[in-house]
Amino acid sequence: MGDLKRRAFRIAVMLSAMAAGSAQAQTPTGEPISPLPAKPAADPRKVALGSRLFRDVRFAKDNSVSCVSCHSFQHGGADPRPLSVGAGGKTHVFNTPTVWNSGLNFRQQWTGGAASLEELTGLVVKSPRVFNSSWEEVLGKLNQDAQLTRDFKDLYPEGMTARSISDALAVYQRSLLTPSRFDRYLQGDANAITAIEKRGYERFKAYGCVGCHQGVNIGGNMFQRFGAMGDYFKSRSAAGKPLTDADQGRYNVTKKPEDRYVFKVPSLRNVALTPPYFHDASAKTLEEAVEVMFRFQLGRTAPRDDKDAIVKFLGSLNGEIKE
Repeated sequence: MGDLKRRAFRIAVMLSAMAAGSAQAQTPTGEPISPLPAKPAADPRKVALGSRLFRDVRFAKDNSVSCVSCHSFQHGGADPRPLSVGAGGKTHVFNTPTVWNSGLNFRQQWTGGAASLEELTGLVVKSPRVFNSSWEEVLGKLNQDAQLTRDFKDLYPEGMTARSISDALAVYQRSLLTPSRFDRYLQGDANAITAIEKRGYERFKAYGCVGCHQGVNIGGNMFQRFGAMGDYFKSRSAAGKPLTDADQGRYNVTKKPEDRYVFKVPSLRNVALTPPYFHDASAKTLEEAVEVMFRFQLGRTAPRDDKDAIVKFLGSLNGEIKE
């Protein structure tokens, strides 16, 4: 093992230990994964208003797409296409992550470019690859809707503004929690998951996957270099997919050299519903994604039945949306 790999391995081990020892990451039974909390208290009228906005194409410059166009509820709150298509037919540079449970993430976007869901709304409104618009243009269109204007005045002292729109959308998105069978297992229902899923969870912990995928959202609470135990991008380039600017990851936000190829660790909740995988959509199946993680993030080998058990465990993380 070279010096770089030894350092990466030590970092991975340290992260695993930190995750295992963190009081915040521990459930009452000592597990590194916590069950979902109850939905946050919210005015149901704001939730309903946010739901309407989430499906409103007037955010797009050409009225062609809405939030739900890329965050499909038929596909786990994500997009089955490798890259989503925004206003004007422009493609995104990242595979679209799920919106479900996104309110539990410590930052938003693959690069952590938005500190909150509220900030995220402003970024996607102005993004040339998403809505390609401006708040002035969006408000100009929405203010022509008399009913929508009245609804905002009823709920927000300032009426319809960029702030109140962002708030309503964030309130709605924070309501999109998906309790799963695995949550019931964590809460004490030993029969909520199958024997093979239990074995997969034990393997998931034993191999160190919980070093990055732990806590209430089973990820979404830290950054990590993609390729901690091997040069993922070199391998991908050799397979015919060269490096892109998007592959620079968080470096594009901070311009710090140490943030090159660093991304927010995604949540694994509903992961079986959201192929393709990774920021570049390079893994078409969950089985392929697990193989990549073993090779480039863990630097370990494992028998096929262990990997299959982990895939089965990941399926137990599928939840339900109750709007």
